[in-house]
Amino acid sequence: QVHLVESGGGSVQAGGSLRLSCAVSEYTYSFYCMGWFRQAPGKEREGVAALDSDGGTRYADSAKGRFTISIDNAKNTLFLQMNSLKPEDTAMYYCAATPRYDCVNAGIDPYYYARDYWGKGTLVTISS
Repeated sequence: QVHLVESGGGSVQAGGSLRLSCAVSEYTYSFYCMGWFRQAPGKEREGVAALDSDGGTRYADSAKGRFTISIDNAKNTLFLQMNSLKPEDTAMYYCAATPRYDCVNAGIDPYYYARDYWGKGTLVTISS
């Protein structure tokens, strides 16, 4: 059974930064695509960023220029560096991984990860 555990969430003021981590219980190179997703209260889960096994990245328009997804395969850990945070970034953030689809197909679409592996989330709250 694969386990993903997120950490690094918290409460910061607008304009601040946070770095989220996702520790994976299996070798991260086992997955074709890994991503970060978020869900705000009353809203659907949405994709934020994804990282392909060959290092390619994809970002939601809302994340471009502010967020950076990266991975440390030696530590089996996925990261999301978030800068210039805005109140609308407030949400529960989840990491997910799929061994079945590459990011050309899965990208930041939660549908492609639905049957694979998810963490339980870390809460990010941005105050104005």
